[in-house]
Amino acid sequence: MDIFESTFKRYNKHLREIATSRAEKRIVAEGNRVEDVSADDLEVMVQEEEDKLKDEMQQQGILALLALLGLSLFG
Repeated sequence: MDIFESTFKRYNKHLREIATSRAEKRIVAEGNRVEDVSADDLEVMVQEEEDKLKDEMQQQGILALLALLGLSLFG
């Protein structure tokens, strides 16, 4: 197995775990029980959370790159 492939799989697995946790917290915050949500609805919520996580990480990466280059958005 290629080292990049195994790293990518671990990254996706970790990302999925965080997204699942966030989706479950969102369900509870709405006043529902996780057991009452259908598998399809849960999958949609987890996918939404994954997309949010990827966007957050992309934004943080861009800001980190700008900071590394010594650029500022505010000055």
